[in-house]
Amino acid sequence: MPEMREIEMSEIEAKNSADACWIVIDNRVYDVSDFADMHPGGAGILQAYGGKDATEVFWSYHRNEVLEKFHEKLCIGTVKGAPDIPRAVSWGEISKVPFAEPSFMRGWVSPFLKDHHKAFRVAVRSFLETEVRPIAEQCELSGKAPTPKLYQKIGKFGLWAARTPPGPHLKMLEAGGLKLPGGVAAADFDYFHEQIAHEEVSRLGTPGFIDSIGAGFVISIAPILYFGTDIMKQQVAPAVIMGDKRSCLAISEPAAGSDVAGMLTHARMSDDGKHYIVNGTKKWITNGTFCDYFVTAVRTGTKPGGKSISLLLINRDEPGVDMDGFETKAIKTSYASSAGTSYIVMEDVHVPVANLMGKENKGFEYIMYNFNHERWFIVAMVLAGARSIIEESFKWSMQRKVFGQALMTQPVIREKFAQMIGMLEAAHSWLEAITFQMTVMDFKTQQLELGGPIALLKYQSTRTAHLVADQSVQIFGGRAITATGMGKQVERFQRTYKFGAILGGSEEIMADLGIRQSLRDYPQNAKL
Repeated sequence: MPEMREIEMSEIEAKNSADACWIVIDNRVYDVSDFADMHPGGAGILQAYGGKDATEVFWSYHRNEVLEKFHEKLCIGTVKGAPDIPRAVSWGEISKVPFAEPSFMRGWVSPFLKDHHKAFRVAVRSFLETEVRPIAEQCELSGKAPTPKLYQKIGKFGLWAARTPPGPHLKMLEAGGLKLPGGVAAADFDYFHEQIAHEEVSRLGTPGFIDSIGAGFVISIAPILYFGTDIMKQQVAPAVIMGDKRSCLAISEPAAGSDVAGMLTHARMSDDGKHYIVNGTKKWITNGTFCDYFVTAVRTGTKPGGKSISLLLINRDEPGVDMDGFETKAIKTSYASSAGTSYIVMEDVHVPVANLMGKENKGFEYIMYNFNHERWFIVAMVLAGARSIIEESFKWSMQRKVFGQALMTQPVIREKFAQMIGMLEAAHSWLEAITFQMTVMDFKTQQLELGGPIALLKYQSTRTAHLVADQSVQIFGGRAITATGMGKQVERFQRTYKFGAILGGSEEIMADLGIRQSLRDYPQNAKL
């Protein structure tokens, strides 16, 4: 970084030619003489502001990450006698923008959250900023999957473990040397910590990459922990949680999405009784292109619907078994290919009977149990993503000038914020209430009591995302449909928010399920 000094404005004003061009941004002086020819917008626009204060026009064109990238190289000093203007808050800091953080992080007292939850969030965010965020942007743009090295780094930090439900597996891993983020002890880890971990990952704002580092893992690790054999719990789960192996959930099929019971993939017992022989296809399997383990739903009997469905753990590299009949093919979707969304073809795939999860023909029950956790996870991710877009919209509305004033001065814009914030905060409060119930209910009780509320909350959350996407696009205008620049986060969100409205059960199914479940205990004596 050049040596910093205080510079008289008269000296700055003299630097206004192609040979010597200085500009001022937030009372800091930047020497862009050599940079001008590399400027994506051309040298002319930089030279037009040579010797001048370019603060307003800079913030109309550029995100803070641009200034962060070039500050150390180009900043040569400050304007003498000018007040100090604090540098823009970085992504990894706790934001002071209204409603950019959940209420507890804004200073409100919470009946659920404690200081260790705050320390946990700060630790996760700091790790993501330094170790993951730079890679996230690269993978989102290139479509490349994250490397095994990154998976292992995430595992060593304890973030994979933090994205699993509380349970004895954490104490086992802790005994083996694993540490959870923020110094949280395994015995103190609860569903709020897990929720926070999902929320912080969602803040990355890179939809395809976000799903590449957790979507398949989160929805597959729970059934391994709850329904897997002892060997799966003691060997497979730790390998996945430490980032040495990768897992995903293979349920959906071309003819069976929300209608899980309509699946066609089937498994018959081999003549020697040692293997299930699996034939069928799976579709839209997140992370499937690069995963090692597949928690796979198959039909193991002749009874209709969900009465003959089982779960098998399929190992892509099963020792001593020819796996040539197991093939994963990439599927192009609305977000980056880094998510590894796949189509799976299984032709006479031999799966050892020891890879059966739980009991045969009980798989549909296990899938329904797992759906609650999956839907809750989707809610946390969707709402955190929506919150980050509201923050983006706040910043833009304060920076963007229209008719000589900040966009936020327009009443119609403030009404859009009122609508977005009202829906977001209501849904988030409901999420916290449900998360608390998860902390005081055992696993079986959760399934009986929370299935309907979680389904309705998922519906409400994706409706919230729909509103936020719609209103934020109107606030950003053309920039919201441009893949780079000021509105790139909004462009990504509006293009991909519907994933949450479909995956884990469509909005329509969620709405109907929630109301149907509420009618189970409808009082017979309730009359008008």
